[in-house]
Amino acid sequence: MHFLDQAKIYIRSGTGGPGAVSFRREKYIQYGGPNGGNGGKGGDIIFEAVPGLNTLIDFRYTQHFKAPRGGHGEGGDRTGAGGRDLVIKVPVGTQILADDDERTLLADLTKPGESLVFLPGGDGGRGNASYKSSTNRAPRQHGTGWPGEEMWVWLRLKLLADVGLVGMPNAGKSTFINQVSNAKAKVGAYAFTTTRPQLGVVSHKGREFVVADIPGLIEGAAEGAGVGDRFLGHIERCRVLLHLIDATGDDPAEAWRIVMDELSAYGGGLDEKPQIVVLNKADLLDEELMADIAEQLTEAGADDIRCISGATGAGVEDLLDAILPLLGEATTGGADGAFDEEDEGDDGATTWSPI
Repeated sequence: MHFLDQAKIYIRSGTGGPGAVSFRREKYIQYGGPNGGNGGKGGDIIFEAVPGLNTLIDFRYTQHFKAPRGGHGEGGDRTGAGGRDLVIKVPVGTQILADDDERTLLADLTKPGESLVFLPGGDGGRGNASYKSSTNRAPRQHGTGWPGEEMWVWLRLKLLADVGLVGMPNAGKSTFINQVSNAKAKVGAYAFTTTRPQLGVVSHKGREFVVADIPGLIEGAAEGAGVGDRFLGHIERCRVLLHLIDATGDDPAEAWRIVMDELSAYGGGLDEKPQIVVLNKADLLDEELMADIAEQLTEAGADDIRCISGATGAGVEDLLDAILPLLGEATTGGADGAFDEEDEGDDGATTWSPI
């Protein structure tokens, strides 16, 4: 399944149904009077966060969402049927932003099952029975129904993961996530083999947690260099950051500084999150040289430095042991979803879901 973390969609709630103009006409009943019922309320637009999704790709192909209008009022003081609500299911971690220059945040769905009535449907119009008064005994006016609301919005997905991997290109992040989880990230001997965020579920000592790998960062990423800062949003909600550094690089201490500067420039508190510095590719250097590089990192300001080999797995168990105390009790999870057709929910609402 292709990964997409931004999508623009059009949404419109239902218009209220018109009220009825009707008069009671029954044999042997005098002074029947008006009995036109009110129109039904239009359907609401509701967003619901569901587990099992981690992409907005289906919103690229389905971009217009319109809730049905309310039913007409009828004689006999019968109110029209309300329009069915349209429930749009999105991944957990989806933000809804206004389609303006600043992309104003309108809603943030961060919990499974969280729902929000985003655009309420229009109220139904009044039937002529509601206009009856002491001076207007046979009203013939009625309301046409209030219009629904409509707007274009942006959906932006920020993946929910427990641990986020950051580092320069070729730091070995993809190799590491393949080593510790069920992920099958692309690995290659060139920069930017990772072009989209990758999730993996790690099982360690009876605990499970989710690791997110994002494309490598280079100097100036916060200003748009390389893949830019677009994917940094996916680690904003991570509890712990693993900062992987290539021990065979020209200047590991400088690589650490560059990434830390980019995290600080991006903002969002990324540079303040609990962080473990991981000196990777220990299988290619001897212990004395690895210790010397770790000392250089300490002098540069790094702390809690671990030496591992993502390729052989050396040191990985100890690293996972160090991660567990930083995660707390609750963990997140997710899996890929698949497209399904519209279906009717238990409450009679129309549900649109890519699952």
